[in-house]
Amino acid sequence: MGKDALRGKRVEIRLEEACTAPAEVVYDVLADLPGHMDWAGERLTDNFRLLSIEPTEARARVGVEWTSTGADPGGRFTDRSVVTEAEPGRLLEFVTEARLEPKKGGDPIAMTVVHRYEIADGRVAYTWRLTNVSHLPGVMRAMVWPVLGPMLLKMSSSYSKKGLRSLVATAEERVPMSK
Repeated sequence: MGKDALRGKRVEIRLEEACTAPAEVVYDVLADLPGHMDWAGERLTDNFRLLSIEPTEARARVGVEWTSTGADPGGRFTDRSVVTEAEPGRLLEFVTEARLEPKKGGDPIAMTVVHRYEIADGRVAYTWRLTNVSHLPGVMRAMVWPVLGPMLLKMSSSYSKKGLRSLVATAEERVPMSK
């Protein structure tokens, strides 16, 4: 399953979470690239989390790149990301070229994913969109996307939801409580 196999298919997860932190605070948490090690790393489970991040700059802005590694239920990721859109207090988008080394062996899986965070007072929306994948591993190759796709997206959605909740919790912790 490569780019041609994705043609005409919407391979996307969109999640929203209520948030009491101001949009600027949420954006500041997202734009602090080394800080991703907290909300997308240490606060998440051992089988789905960021393990390392090495940004070229500490603050996200269009064109800033970084490399990272991560744990996933299917294996270990090695990523290279670049910020494609950055509007303080409103929007942060980056594109990730990922390589997954499957836990059960087999050829590494290469994929391109667009991550988009839309921020407004009262909510944060996160969209994960797969735009390219080299192939599916092992037994999954024999399954058809209409059957397999929804199951994989549901599983990915549950992990992504935990990451979004962690982002929101981190932003809310940065806002002093009113008396």
